[in-house]
Amino acid sequence: MVKSYLRYEPALSFGVIASVEGNIAYDSSGKHLLTPALEKVGVWHVRQGICTKTLAPSTSSSRSGPSLAVTSIAPSPSSSSLVAVGYADGSIRIWDSEKGTCETTLNGHKGAVTVLRYNKPGALLASGSKDNDVILWDVVGETGLFRLRGHRDQVTDLVFLESTKKLVSSSKDKFLRVWDLETQHCMQIISGHHSEIWAMDADPEERYLVTGSADPEIRFYTIKHDSENTQAISNEKGAVIVNSGDMTSQNKWEVLKLFGEIKRQSKDRVSTVRFDKSGSLLACQVAGKTVDIFHVLGDVLASRKAKRRLHRKKEKKSAKGALGTTESKEDTKHASEEDGNTPTVTVSDVFKHLQTVRAGKKICSISFSPITPKNSLATLALSLNNNLLEFYSIESSTTTKTLAIELQGHRSDVRSVTLSSDNTLLMSTSHNAVKIWNPSTGSCLRTIDSDYGLCGLIIPQNKYAFVGTKSGKIEVIDIGSGTCIDTLEAHGGPVRSIAALPNENGFVTGSADHDVKFWEYQIKQKPGQDSKNLVLSNARTLKMNDDVLVVVVSPDAKYIAVALLDCTVKVFFLDSFKFFLSLYGHKLPVLCMDVSSDGDLIVTGSADKNLKIWGLDFGDCHKSLFAHADSVMAVQFVRNTHYMFSVGKDRLVKYWDADKFELLLTLEGHHADVWGLAISSRGDFLVTGSHDRSLRRWDRTEEPFFIEEEKEKRLEEMFEADIENAFENKHVPREELPEEGAVALAGKKTQETLSATDLILDALDVAEVELKRIAEHQEENTKGNVTEYQPNVIMRGLSPSNYVLHAFTNFHTNDLEQTLLALPFSDGLKLLSYFKDWTSNPDKVELVGRLATVLLQTHYNQLVTTPAARPVLTLLKDILYERVKECKDTLGFNLAAMDHLKQLMASRSDAPFRDAKAKLLEIRSQQSKRLEARTDTREEKRRKKKKKTSSDMHALTGF
Repeated sequence: MVKSYLRYEPALSFGVIASVEGNIAYDSSGKHLLTPALEKVGVWHVRQGICTKTLAPSTSSSRSGPSLAVTSIAPSPSSSSLVAVGYADGSIRIWDSEKGTCETTLNGHKGAVTVLRYNKPGALLASGSKDNDVILWDVVGETGLFRLRGHRDQVTDLVFLESTKKLVSSSKDKFLRVWDLETQHCMQIISGHHSEIWAMDADPEERYLVTGSADPEIRFYTIKHDSENTQAISNEKGAVIVNSGDMTSQNKWEVLKLFGEIKRQSKDRVSTVRFDKSGSLLACQVAGKTVDIFHVLGDVLASRKAKRRLHRKKEKKSAKGALGTTESKEDTKHASEEDGNTPTVTVSDVFKHLQTVRAGKKICSISFSPITPKNSLATLALSLNNNLLEFYSIESSTTTKTLAIELQGHRSDVRSVTLSSDNTLLMSTSHNAVKIWNPSTGSCLRTIDSDYGLCGLIIPQNKYAFVGTKSGKIEVIDIGSGTCIDTLEAHGGPVRSIAALPNENGFVTGSADHDVKFWEYQIKQKPGQDSKNLVLSNARTLKMNDDVLVVVVSPDAKYIAVALLDCTVKVFFLDSFKFFLSLYGHKLPVLCMDVSSDGDLIVTGSADKNLKIWGLDFGDCHKSLFAHADSVMAVQFVRNTHYMFSVGKDRLVKYWDADKFELLLTLEGHHADVWGLAISSRGDFLVTGSHDRSLRRWDRTEEPFFIEEEKEKRLEEMFEADIENAFENKHVPREELPEEGAVALAGKKTQETLSATDLILDALDVAEVELKRIAEHQEENTKGNVTEYQPNVIMRGLSPSNYVLHAFTNFHTNDLEQTLLALPFSDGLKLLSYFKDWTSNPDKVELVGRLATVLLQTHYNQLVTTPAARPVLTLLKDILYERVKECKDTLGFNLAAMDHLKQLMASRSDAPFRDAKAKLLEIRSQQSKRLEARTDTREEKRRKKKKKTSSDMHALTGF
């Protein structure tokens, strides 16, 4: 009989607050902050500081692992619950953050999604990727509209210009491109940056666009609206590439015009630039520890500042004239300003540096809260590269840190994980802290400051734990109080391994100082103390001739196995320390090992990527398995079995049968090296800790599986991966794009689109056969041979037309174009013949319109030259236009009715709040004026003082 095994599946992932790959973002309500947490999105309640929900893709719908890392987050401006999330495999998912469900999946990019931006109504979504393309998506219709191609490197940021229906894209190719969304072409290419452009943003009123790069300055552009004429603004050295020669056409196509530059204080490259919701503040985050905050002045205040600047220049000039100096170039430059009454507003007049926010670690991303607090200008959220969230209150003179979310995760990678004997507690160690977790819920129970912990052990009754550190100390931790009660100088080198002694109050440690030490612990009352505490003492020491890497004690307490740096494993009798066996065979040092519960087998994992299974009776190697693509970091037997788990630096967890020497399962999920492994005493779950700072629990299910089935599944996955590589053949030379860019279809060919095409072809064949049977049956009836018609069972009681229509409900609307592109012309013609019946259903008119458009665009030449297609097209021409007009009229009527209802509701419900809204706007404007007035007063006093000093000097000296 074929042996079956029980499957292990991912159950829980915890310990990650914010990963470094993606950006953080507030939702439109400002109550929740959305953070990337590897493949999940965490929804954090800002005021409570807790994660209320996680948005995680189901393992059945897509492959887990590094390809699913979240790389971009964009909340919808029109809905507080809808969130667009971009992933490293190029897919985009629209989530409902309140329900925690995925509404739709959009596939179009071949590289990781780098940026997502909604337009203000929230109906359109623009995405940029590492594949250099920009795709515009219809969020309501859940489909891609078109792909904009032209950039020569990855797209880094996108901005919608609502007033002009334009889209601006920035890229690492040092260019900005302005795309006209109506004509779908690139209308302006802006150069001038000397390095890669990393970020850009436009203020809410769309007056200015700011860009940041590795250049030492930030660049500002003015945005020309269609309604206004082009005006001359202070323009410094900027190159705008346009395809026209005369000045009038150049102005016509010039949407962005260089306004000026502001020198940055930091030498690091700009990572993010963002305006707040009101447009009064601008944050410039660099790829370091600082965020520069700029105050954006209004037109009146900016012109007033420009007048003061001009007045100071006149005073300087008059002072120079009195001293008999010649007129400088600077004075000549601004001569026109002096003669005219209205001075030119420069970038320094509009954008004034307010202050700098400094964080303790490198900042990954920033986000302004859409809610403006009462006592401050804005709230700014930061995500740091050490798995930490910080919130700052921005005030006119100071910046205050109001909140930090840090307890729910380690600041660095998880080095070891240990379960308690009753599986109720989990201990993880890191470079500066030890955390105690509840493994069933993933909640952090205790956080204890510690040295760099390399290994750990929780003793029975769950009161105390021991941690071996990199500095050679053993820390004794009281789990109940969450404190370190004692620290012993145990070894002269790092304590690399710790193992409990069965049925004894003791444990063994192995260190790089060549010693294996045996320890005993007792709960005693120390002299001068009231309470009883755990006392640790060294009982015995076993000297080795090389660094000790791993120590393991057999469950029957008969043997102790010690792995050394010389790639060997020495086995000794535990009671007498007498040498028993030497296990030699690994080419690189053994990093982990374990002994089975019955004491028959010992398994060793090494940096040479292999697992070796040895017999503990004679020391013979039963089998050597090439286990991982990188070093094997941990291996452990499931209790009372010969099944074992191994983890490695290749990010994988593998399940083995040590009797059959077979790989049973491969568990993917971690995004970096896996360092630690702990299996429950019953074998019903295991926990792994990784360099990606996450802890993952994998549960045993009741679902059985067979080795042969898993082998076939792995081969199928390899075959599908080869097919995907064939779609994206990297050796095929890429087509050369024209300078002005090009437009292409939004979707991409995948295994799903090919499967959908096969479904449609099968449905067309079945329907064609059924139509022939119906025709034959009707012919028999006319001849007088009346028989009962037996419909095809496969069609499930549907008519041939409805059966074909049903085939289109089995795939995403986003895949429609790519699915129809793979359809042969003959089958496309068959499909067109069904459109007449489908248009009778008003709900299907939109689908029929899309299908007809794609088929006509794809097979235009064949349709024109095929006589059989003319009757079908003539029929569609009469019906389709009429049906589409009916739907359009219905939609227009409904929209007008909804607008009317909206106006009625606004007139009834908004009245009590109008005065409050006006008052709020008035208070904000007064605050802004007060801030500016203070600045004016200071500068006026300084100027008067300077003038008085110069006049006094003149009176004294006579010059």
